[in-house]
Amino acid sequence: MSNDNEMIKQLSIFLENKKGRLYKALDVLANANINIRALSLADTSDFGILRLVVQDPIKCKEELEKHNFTVKVTLVVGVQLDDTPGGLSKILKIVQDNNMNLDYLYAFTHEKSEKAILLLCTSNLENLTNILKENDVIIVPADEVYNL
Repeated sequence: MSNDNEMIKQLSIFLENKKGRLYKALDVLANANINIRALSLADTSDFGILRLVVQDPIKCKEELEKHNFTVKVTLVVGVQLDDTPGGLSKILKIVQDNNMNLDYLYAFTHEKSEKAILLLCTSNLENLTNILKENDVIIVPADEVYNL
């Protein structure tokens, strides 16, 4: 069974695909003294989705909305993986072997030597978390990610 501290609040910001829009969103965060812990950007010809993990997701959401950005808070799970060849494959094999489908993922490194954090999103995070734990994958608590 997963607990609330295992679920990381991630912000998804919808950006029109036009010059300066990404800069404007990040400038809002800079002016509000909000530091980004992890970031992913996906785009189409019409819009982009900027996904962020920050120390204070609620404050960040409020600041962006004050500046007319559309922001959604979603939950992701973070796992520790070896920052070596095959580290990601090991996690993905567990996901595949358990017939789980991921919506998306992204990873980042931090000060722990030879370790990285992988952020995963799926429609059933609790099931994913349980499967990962059963396979001895370390779940990184939300507070630890926010405070890196």
